[in-house]
Amino acid sequence: MTSDPLLRIEDLDIAIGGAERTVQILRGVSLDLARGEVLCLLGESGSGKTVTMRSILRLLPERRTTIAGRIVFEGEDLVTLSAAALSDLRGRRIAMIFQEPATAFDPVYTIGRQIVETIRRHDRTVGEAEAMARARDLFERVQIPSPARRLASYSHELSGGMRQRAMIALALSCRPALLLADEPTTALDATVQIQILLLLRRLQQELGLAIIFVTHDVGVAVEIADRIAIMYAGRIVESGPVRDILRDPGHPYTQGLLASTLRKGERSRRLAAIPGAPPDLAALPPGCAFAPRCPRTEPACSAAVPPRLRLSAGREILCRLPGKAAIGAASELD
Repeated sequence: MTSDPLLRIEDLDIAIGGAERTVQILRGVSLDLARGEVLCLLGESGSGKTVTMRSILRLLPERRTTIAGRIVFEGEDLVTLSAAALSDLRGRRIAMIFQEPATAFDPVYTIGRQIVETIRRHDRTVGEAEAMARARDLFERVQIPSPARRLASYSHELSGGMRQRAMIALALSCRPALLLADEPTTALDATVQIQILLLLRRLQQELGLAIIFVTHDVGVAVEIADRIAIMYAGRIVESGPVRDILRDPGHPYTQGLLASTLRKGERSRRLAAIPGAPPDLAALPPGCAFAPRCPRTEPACSAAVPPRLRLSAGREILCRLPGKAAIGAASELD
């Protein structure tokens, strides 16, 4: 593993404009991803997880999106990359697994034809037969039975679990260095969900992939991630190794998320819900966006955005009154 991260996002701000107003979706998002590492973006719906993912591949509506900050992948700033260079990068060096593969696949072409087209788009030296053989090998790798028959199928002819496996095969077809997975197990039942998670973890280890995995499920993050970044209202409020955050969460929002999740042997425990509702991104308070829902807020929290603190190597938090994890260990970064 090299000292330079595979991906570095620095102070990313994203605003998307509509007919009536412009909404700031991301505010000062920064994160690093090492080669071969799995990072989970965790948070409620609307916190900015998917926008962060799509911004990496610049899949947001170009005319309505304003981007500030840097997204550096393998030494190149993707924010300033040309359209032609981006087209060459997508699918080849960075691939994405979408939340609902039924809408990601083209319904009028077979699954096999779409994978073959992707392979040949990024590698002109590969012929039709060789690309189809690679597609068949990928189907075997993602454990799709009768791969030849499934490659000749259309997306609507496959079950949800099979479609997701086919989407993983498509994402891996050009052997990318970075895989973006946008809640790929949300629409699946529990049994299929764990199968997909185990498959992704095995493929990640075999191929040395780096993965950013979006989820709102703490249990999913525990199963697959090396590190977690907690998002709230367009900011990363806490990040660090999975074990450290589970053992000693520092941000009140992180504590609320963990308290609202059942753990093994706790079926009789009453879940502690986070009070209130996520804020309107178009009307955020001037200070901490979580302050109206926070159990230990003080007036200063609502007056200004809290400082970003470093608790230890690889562990950061955005909070004025962090939990005991930060006491005596934090140094201010901002």
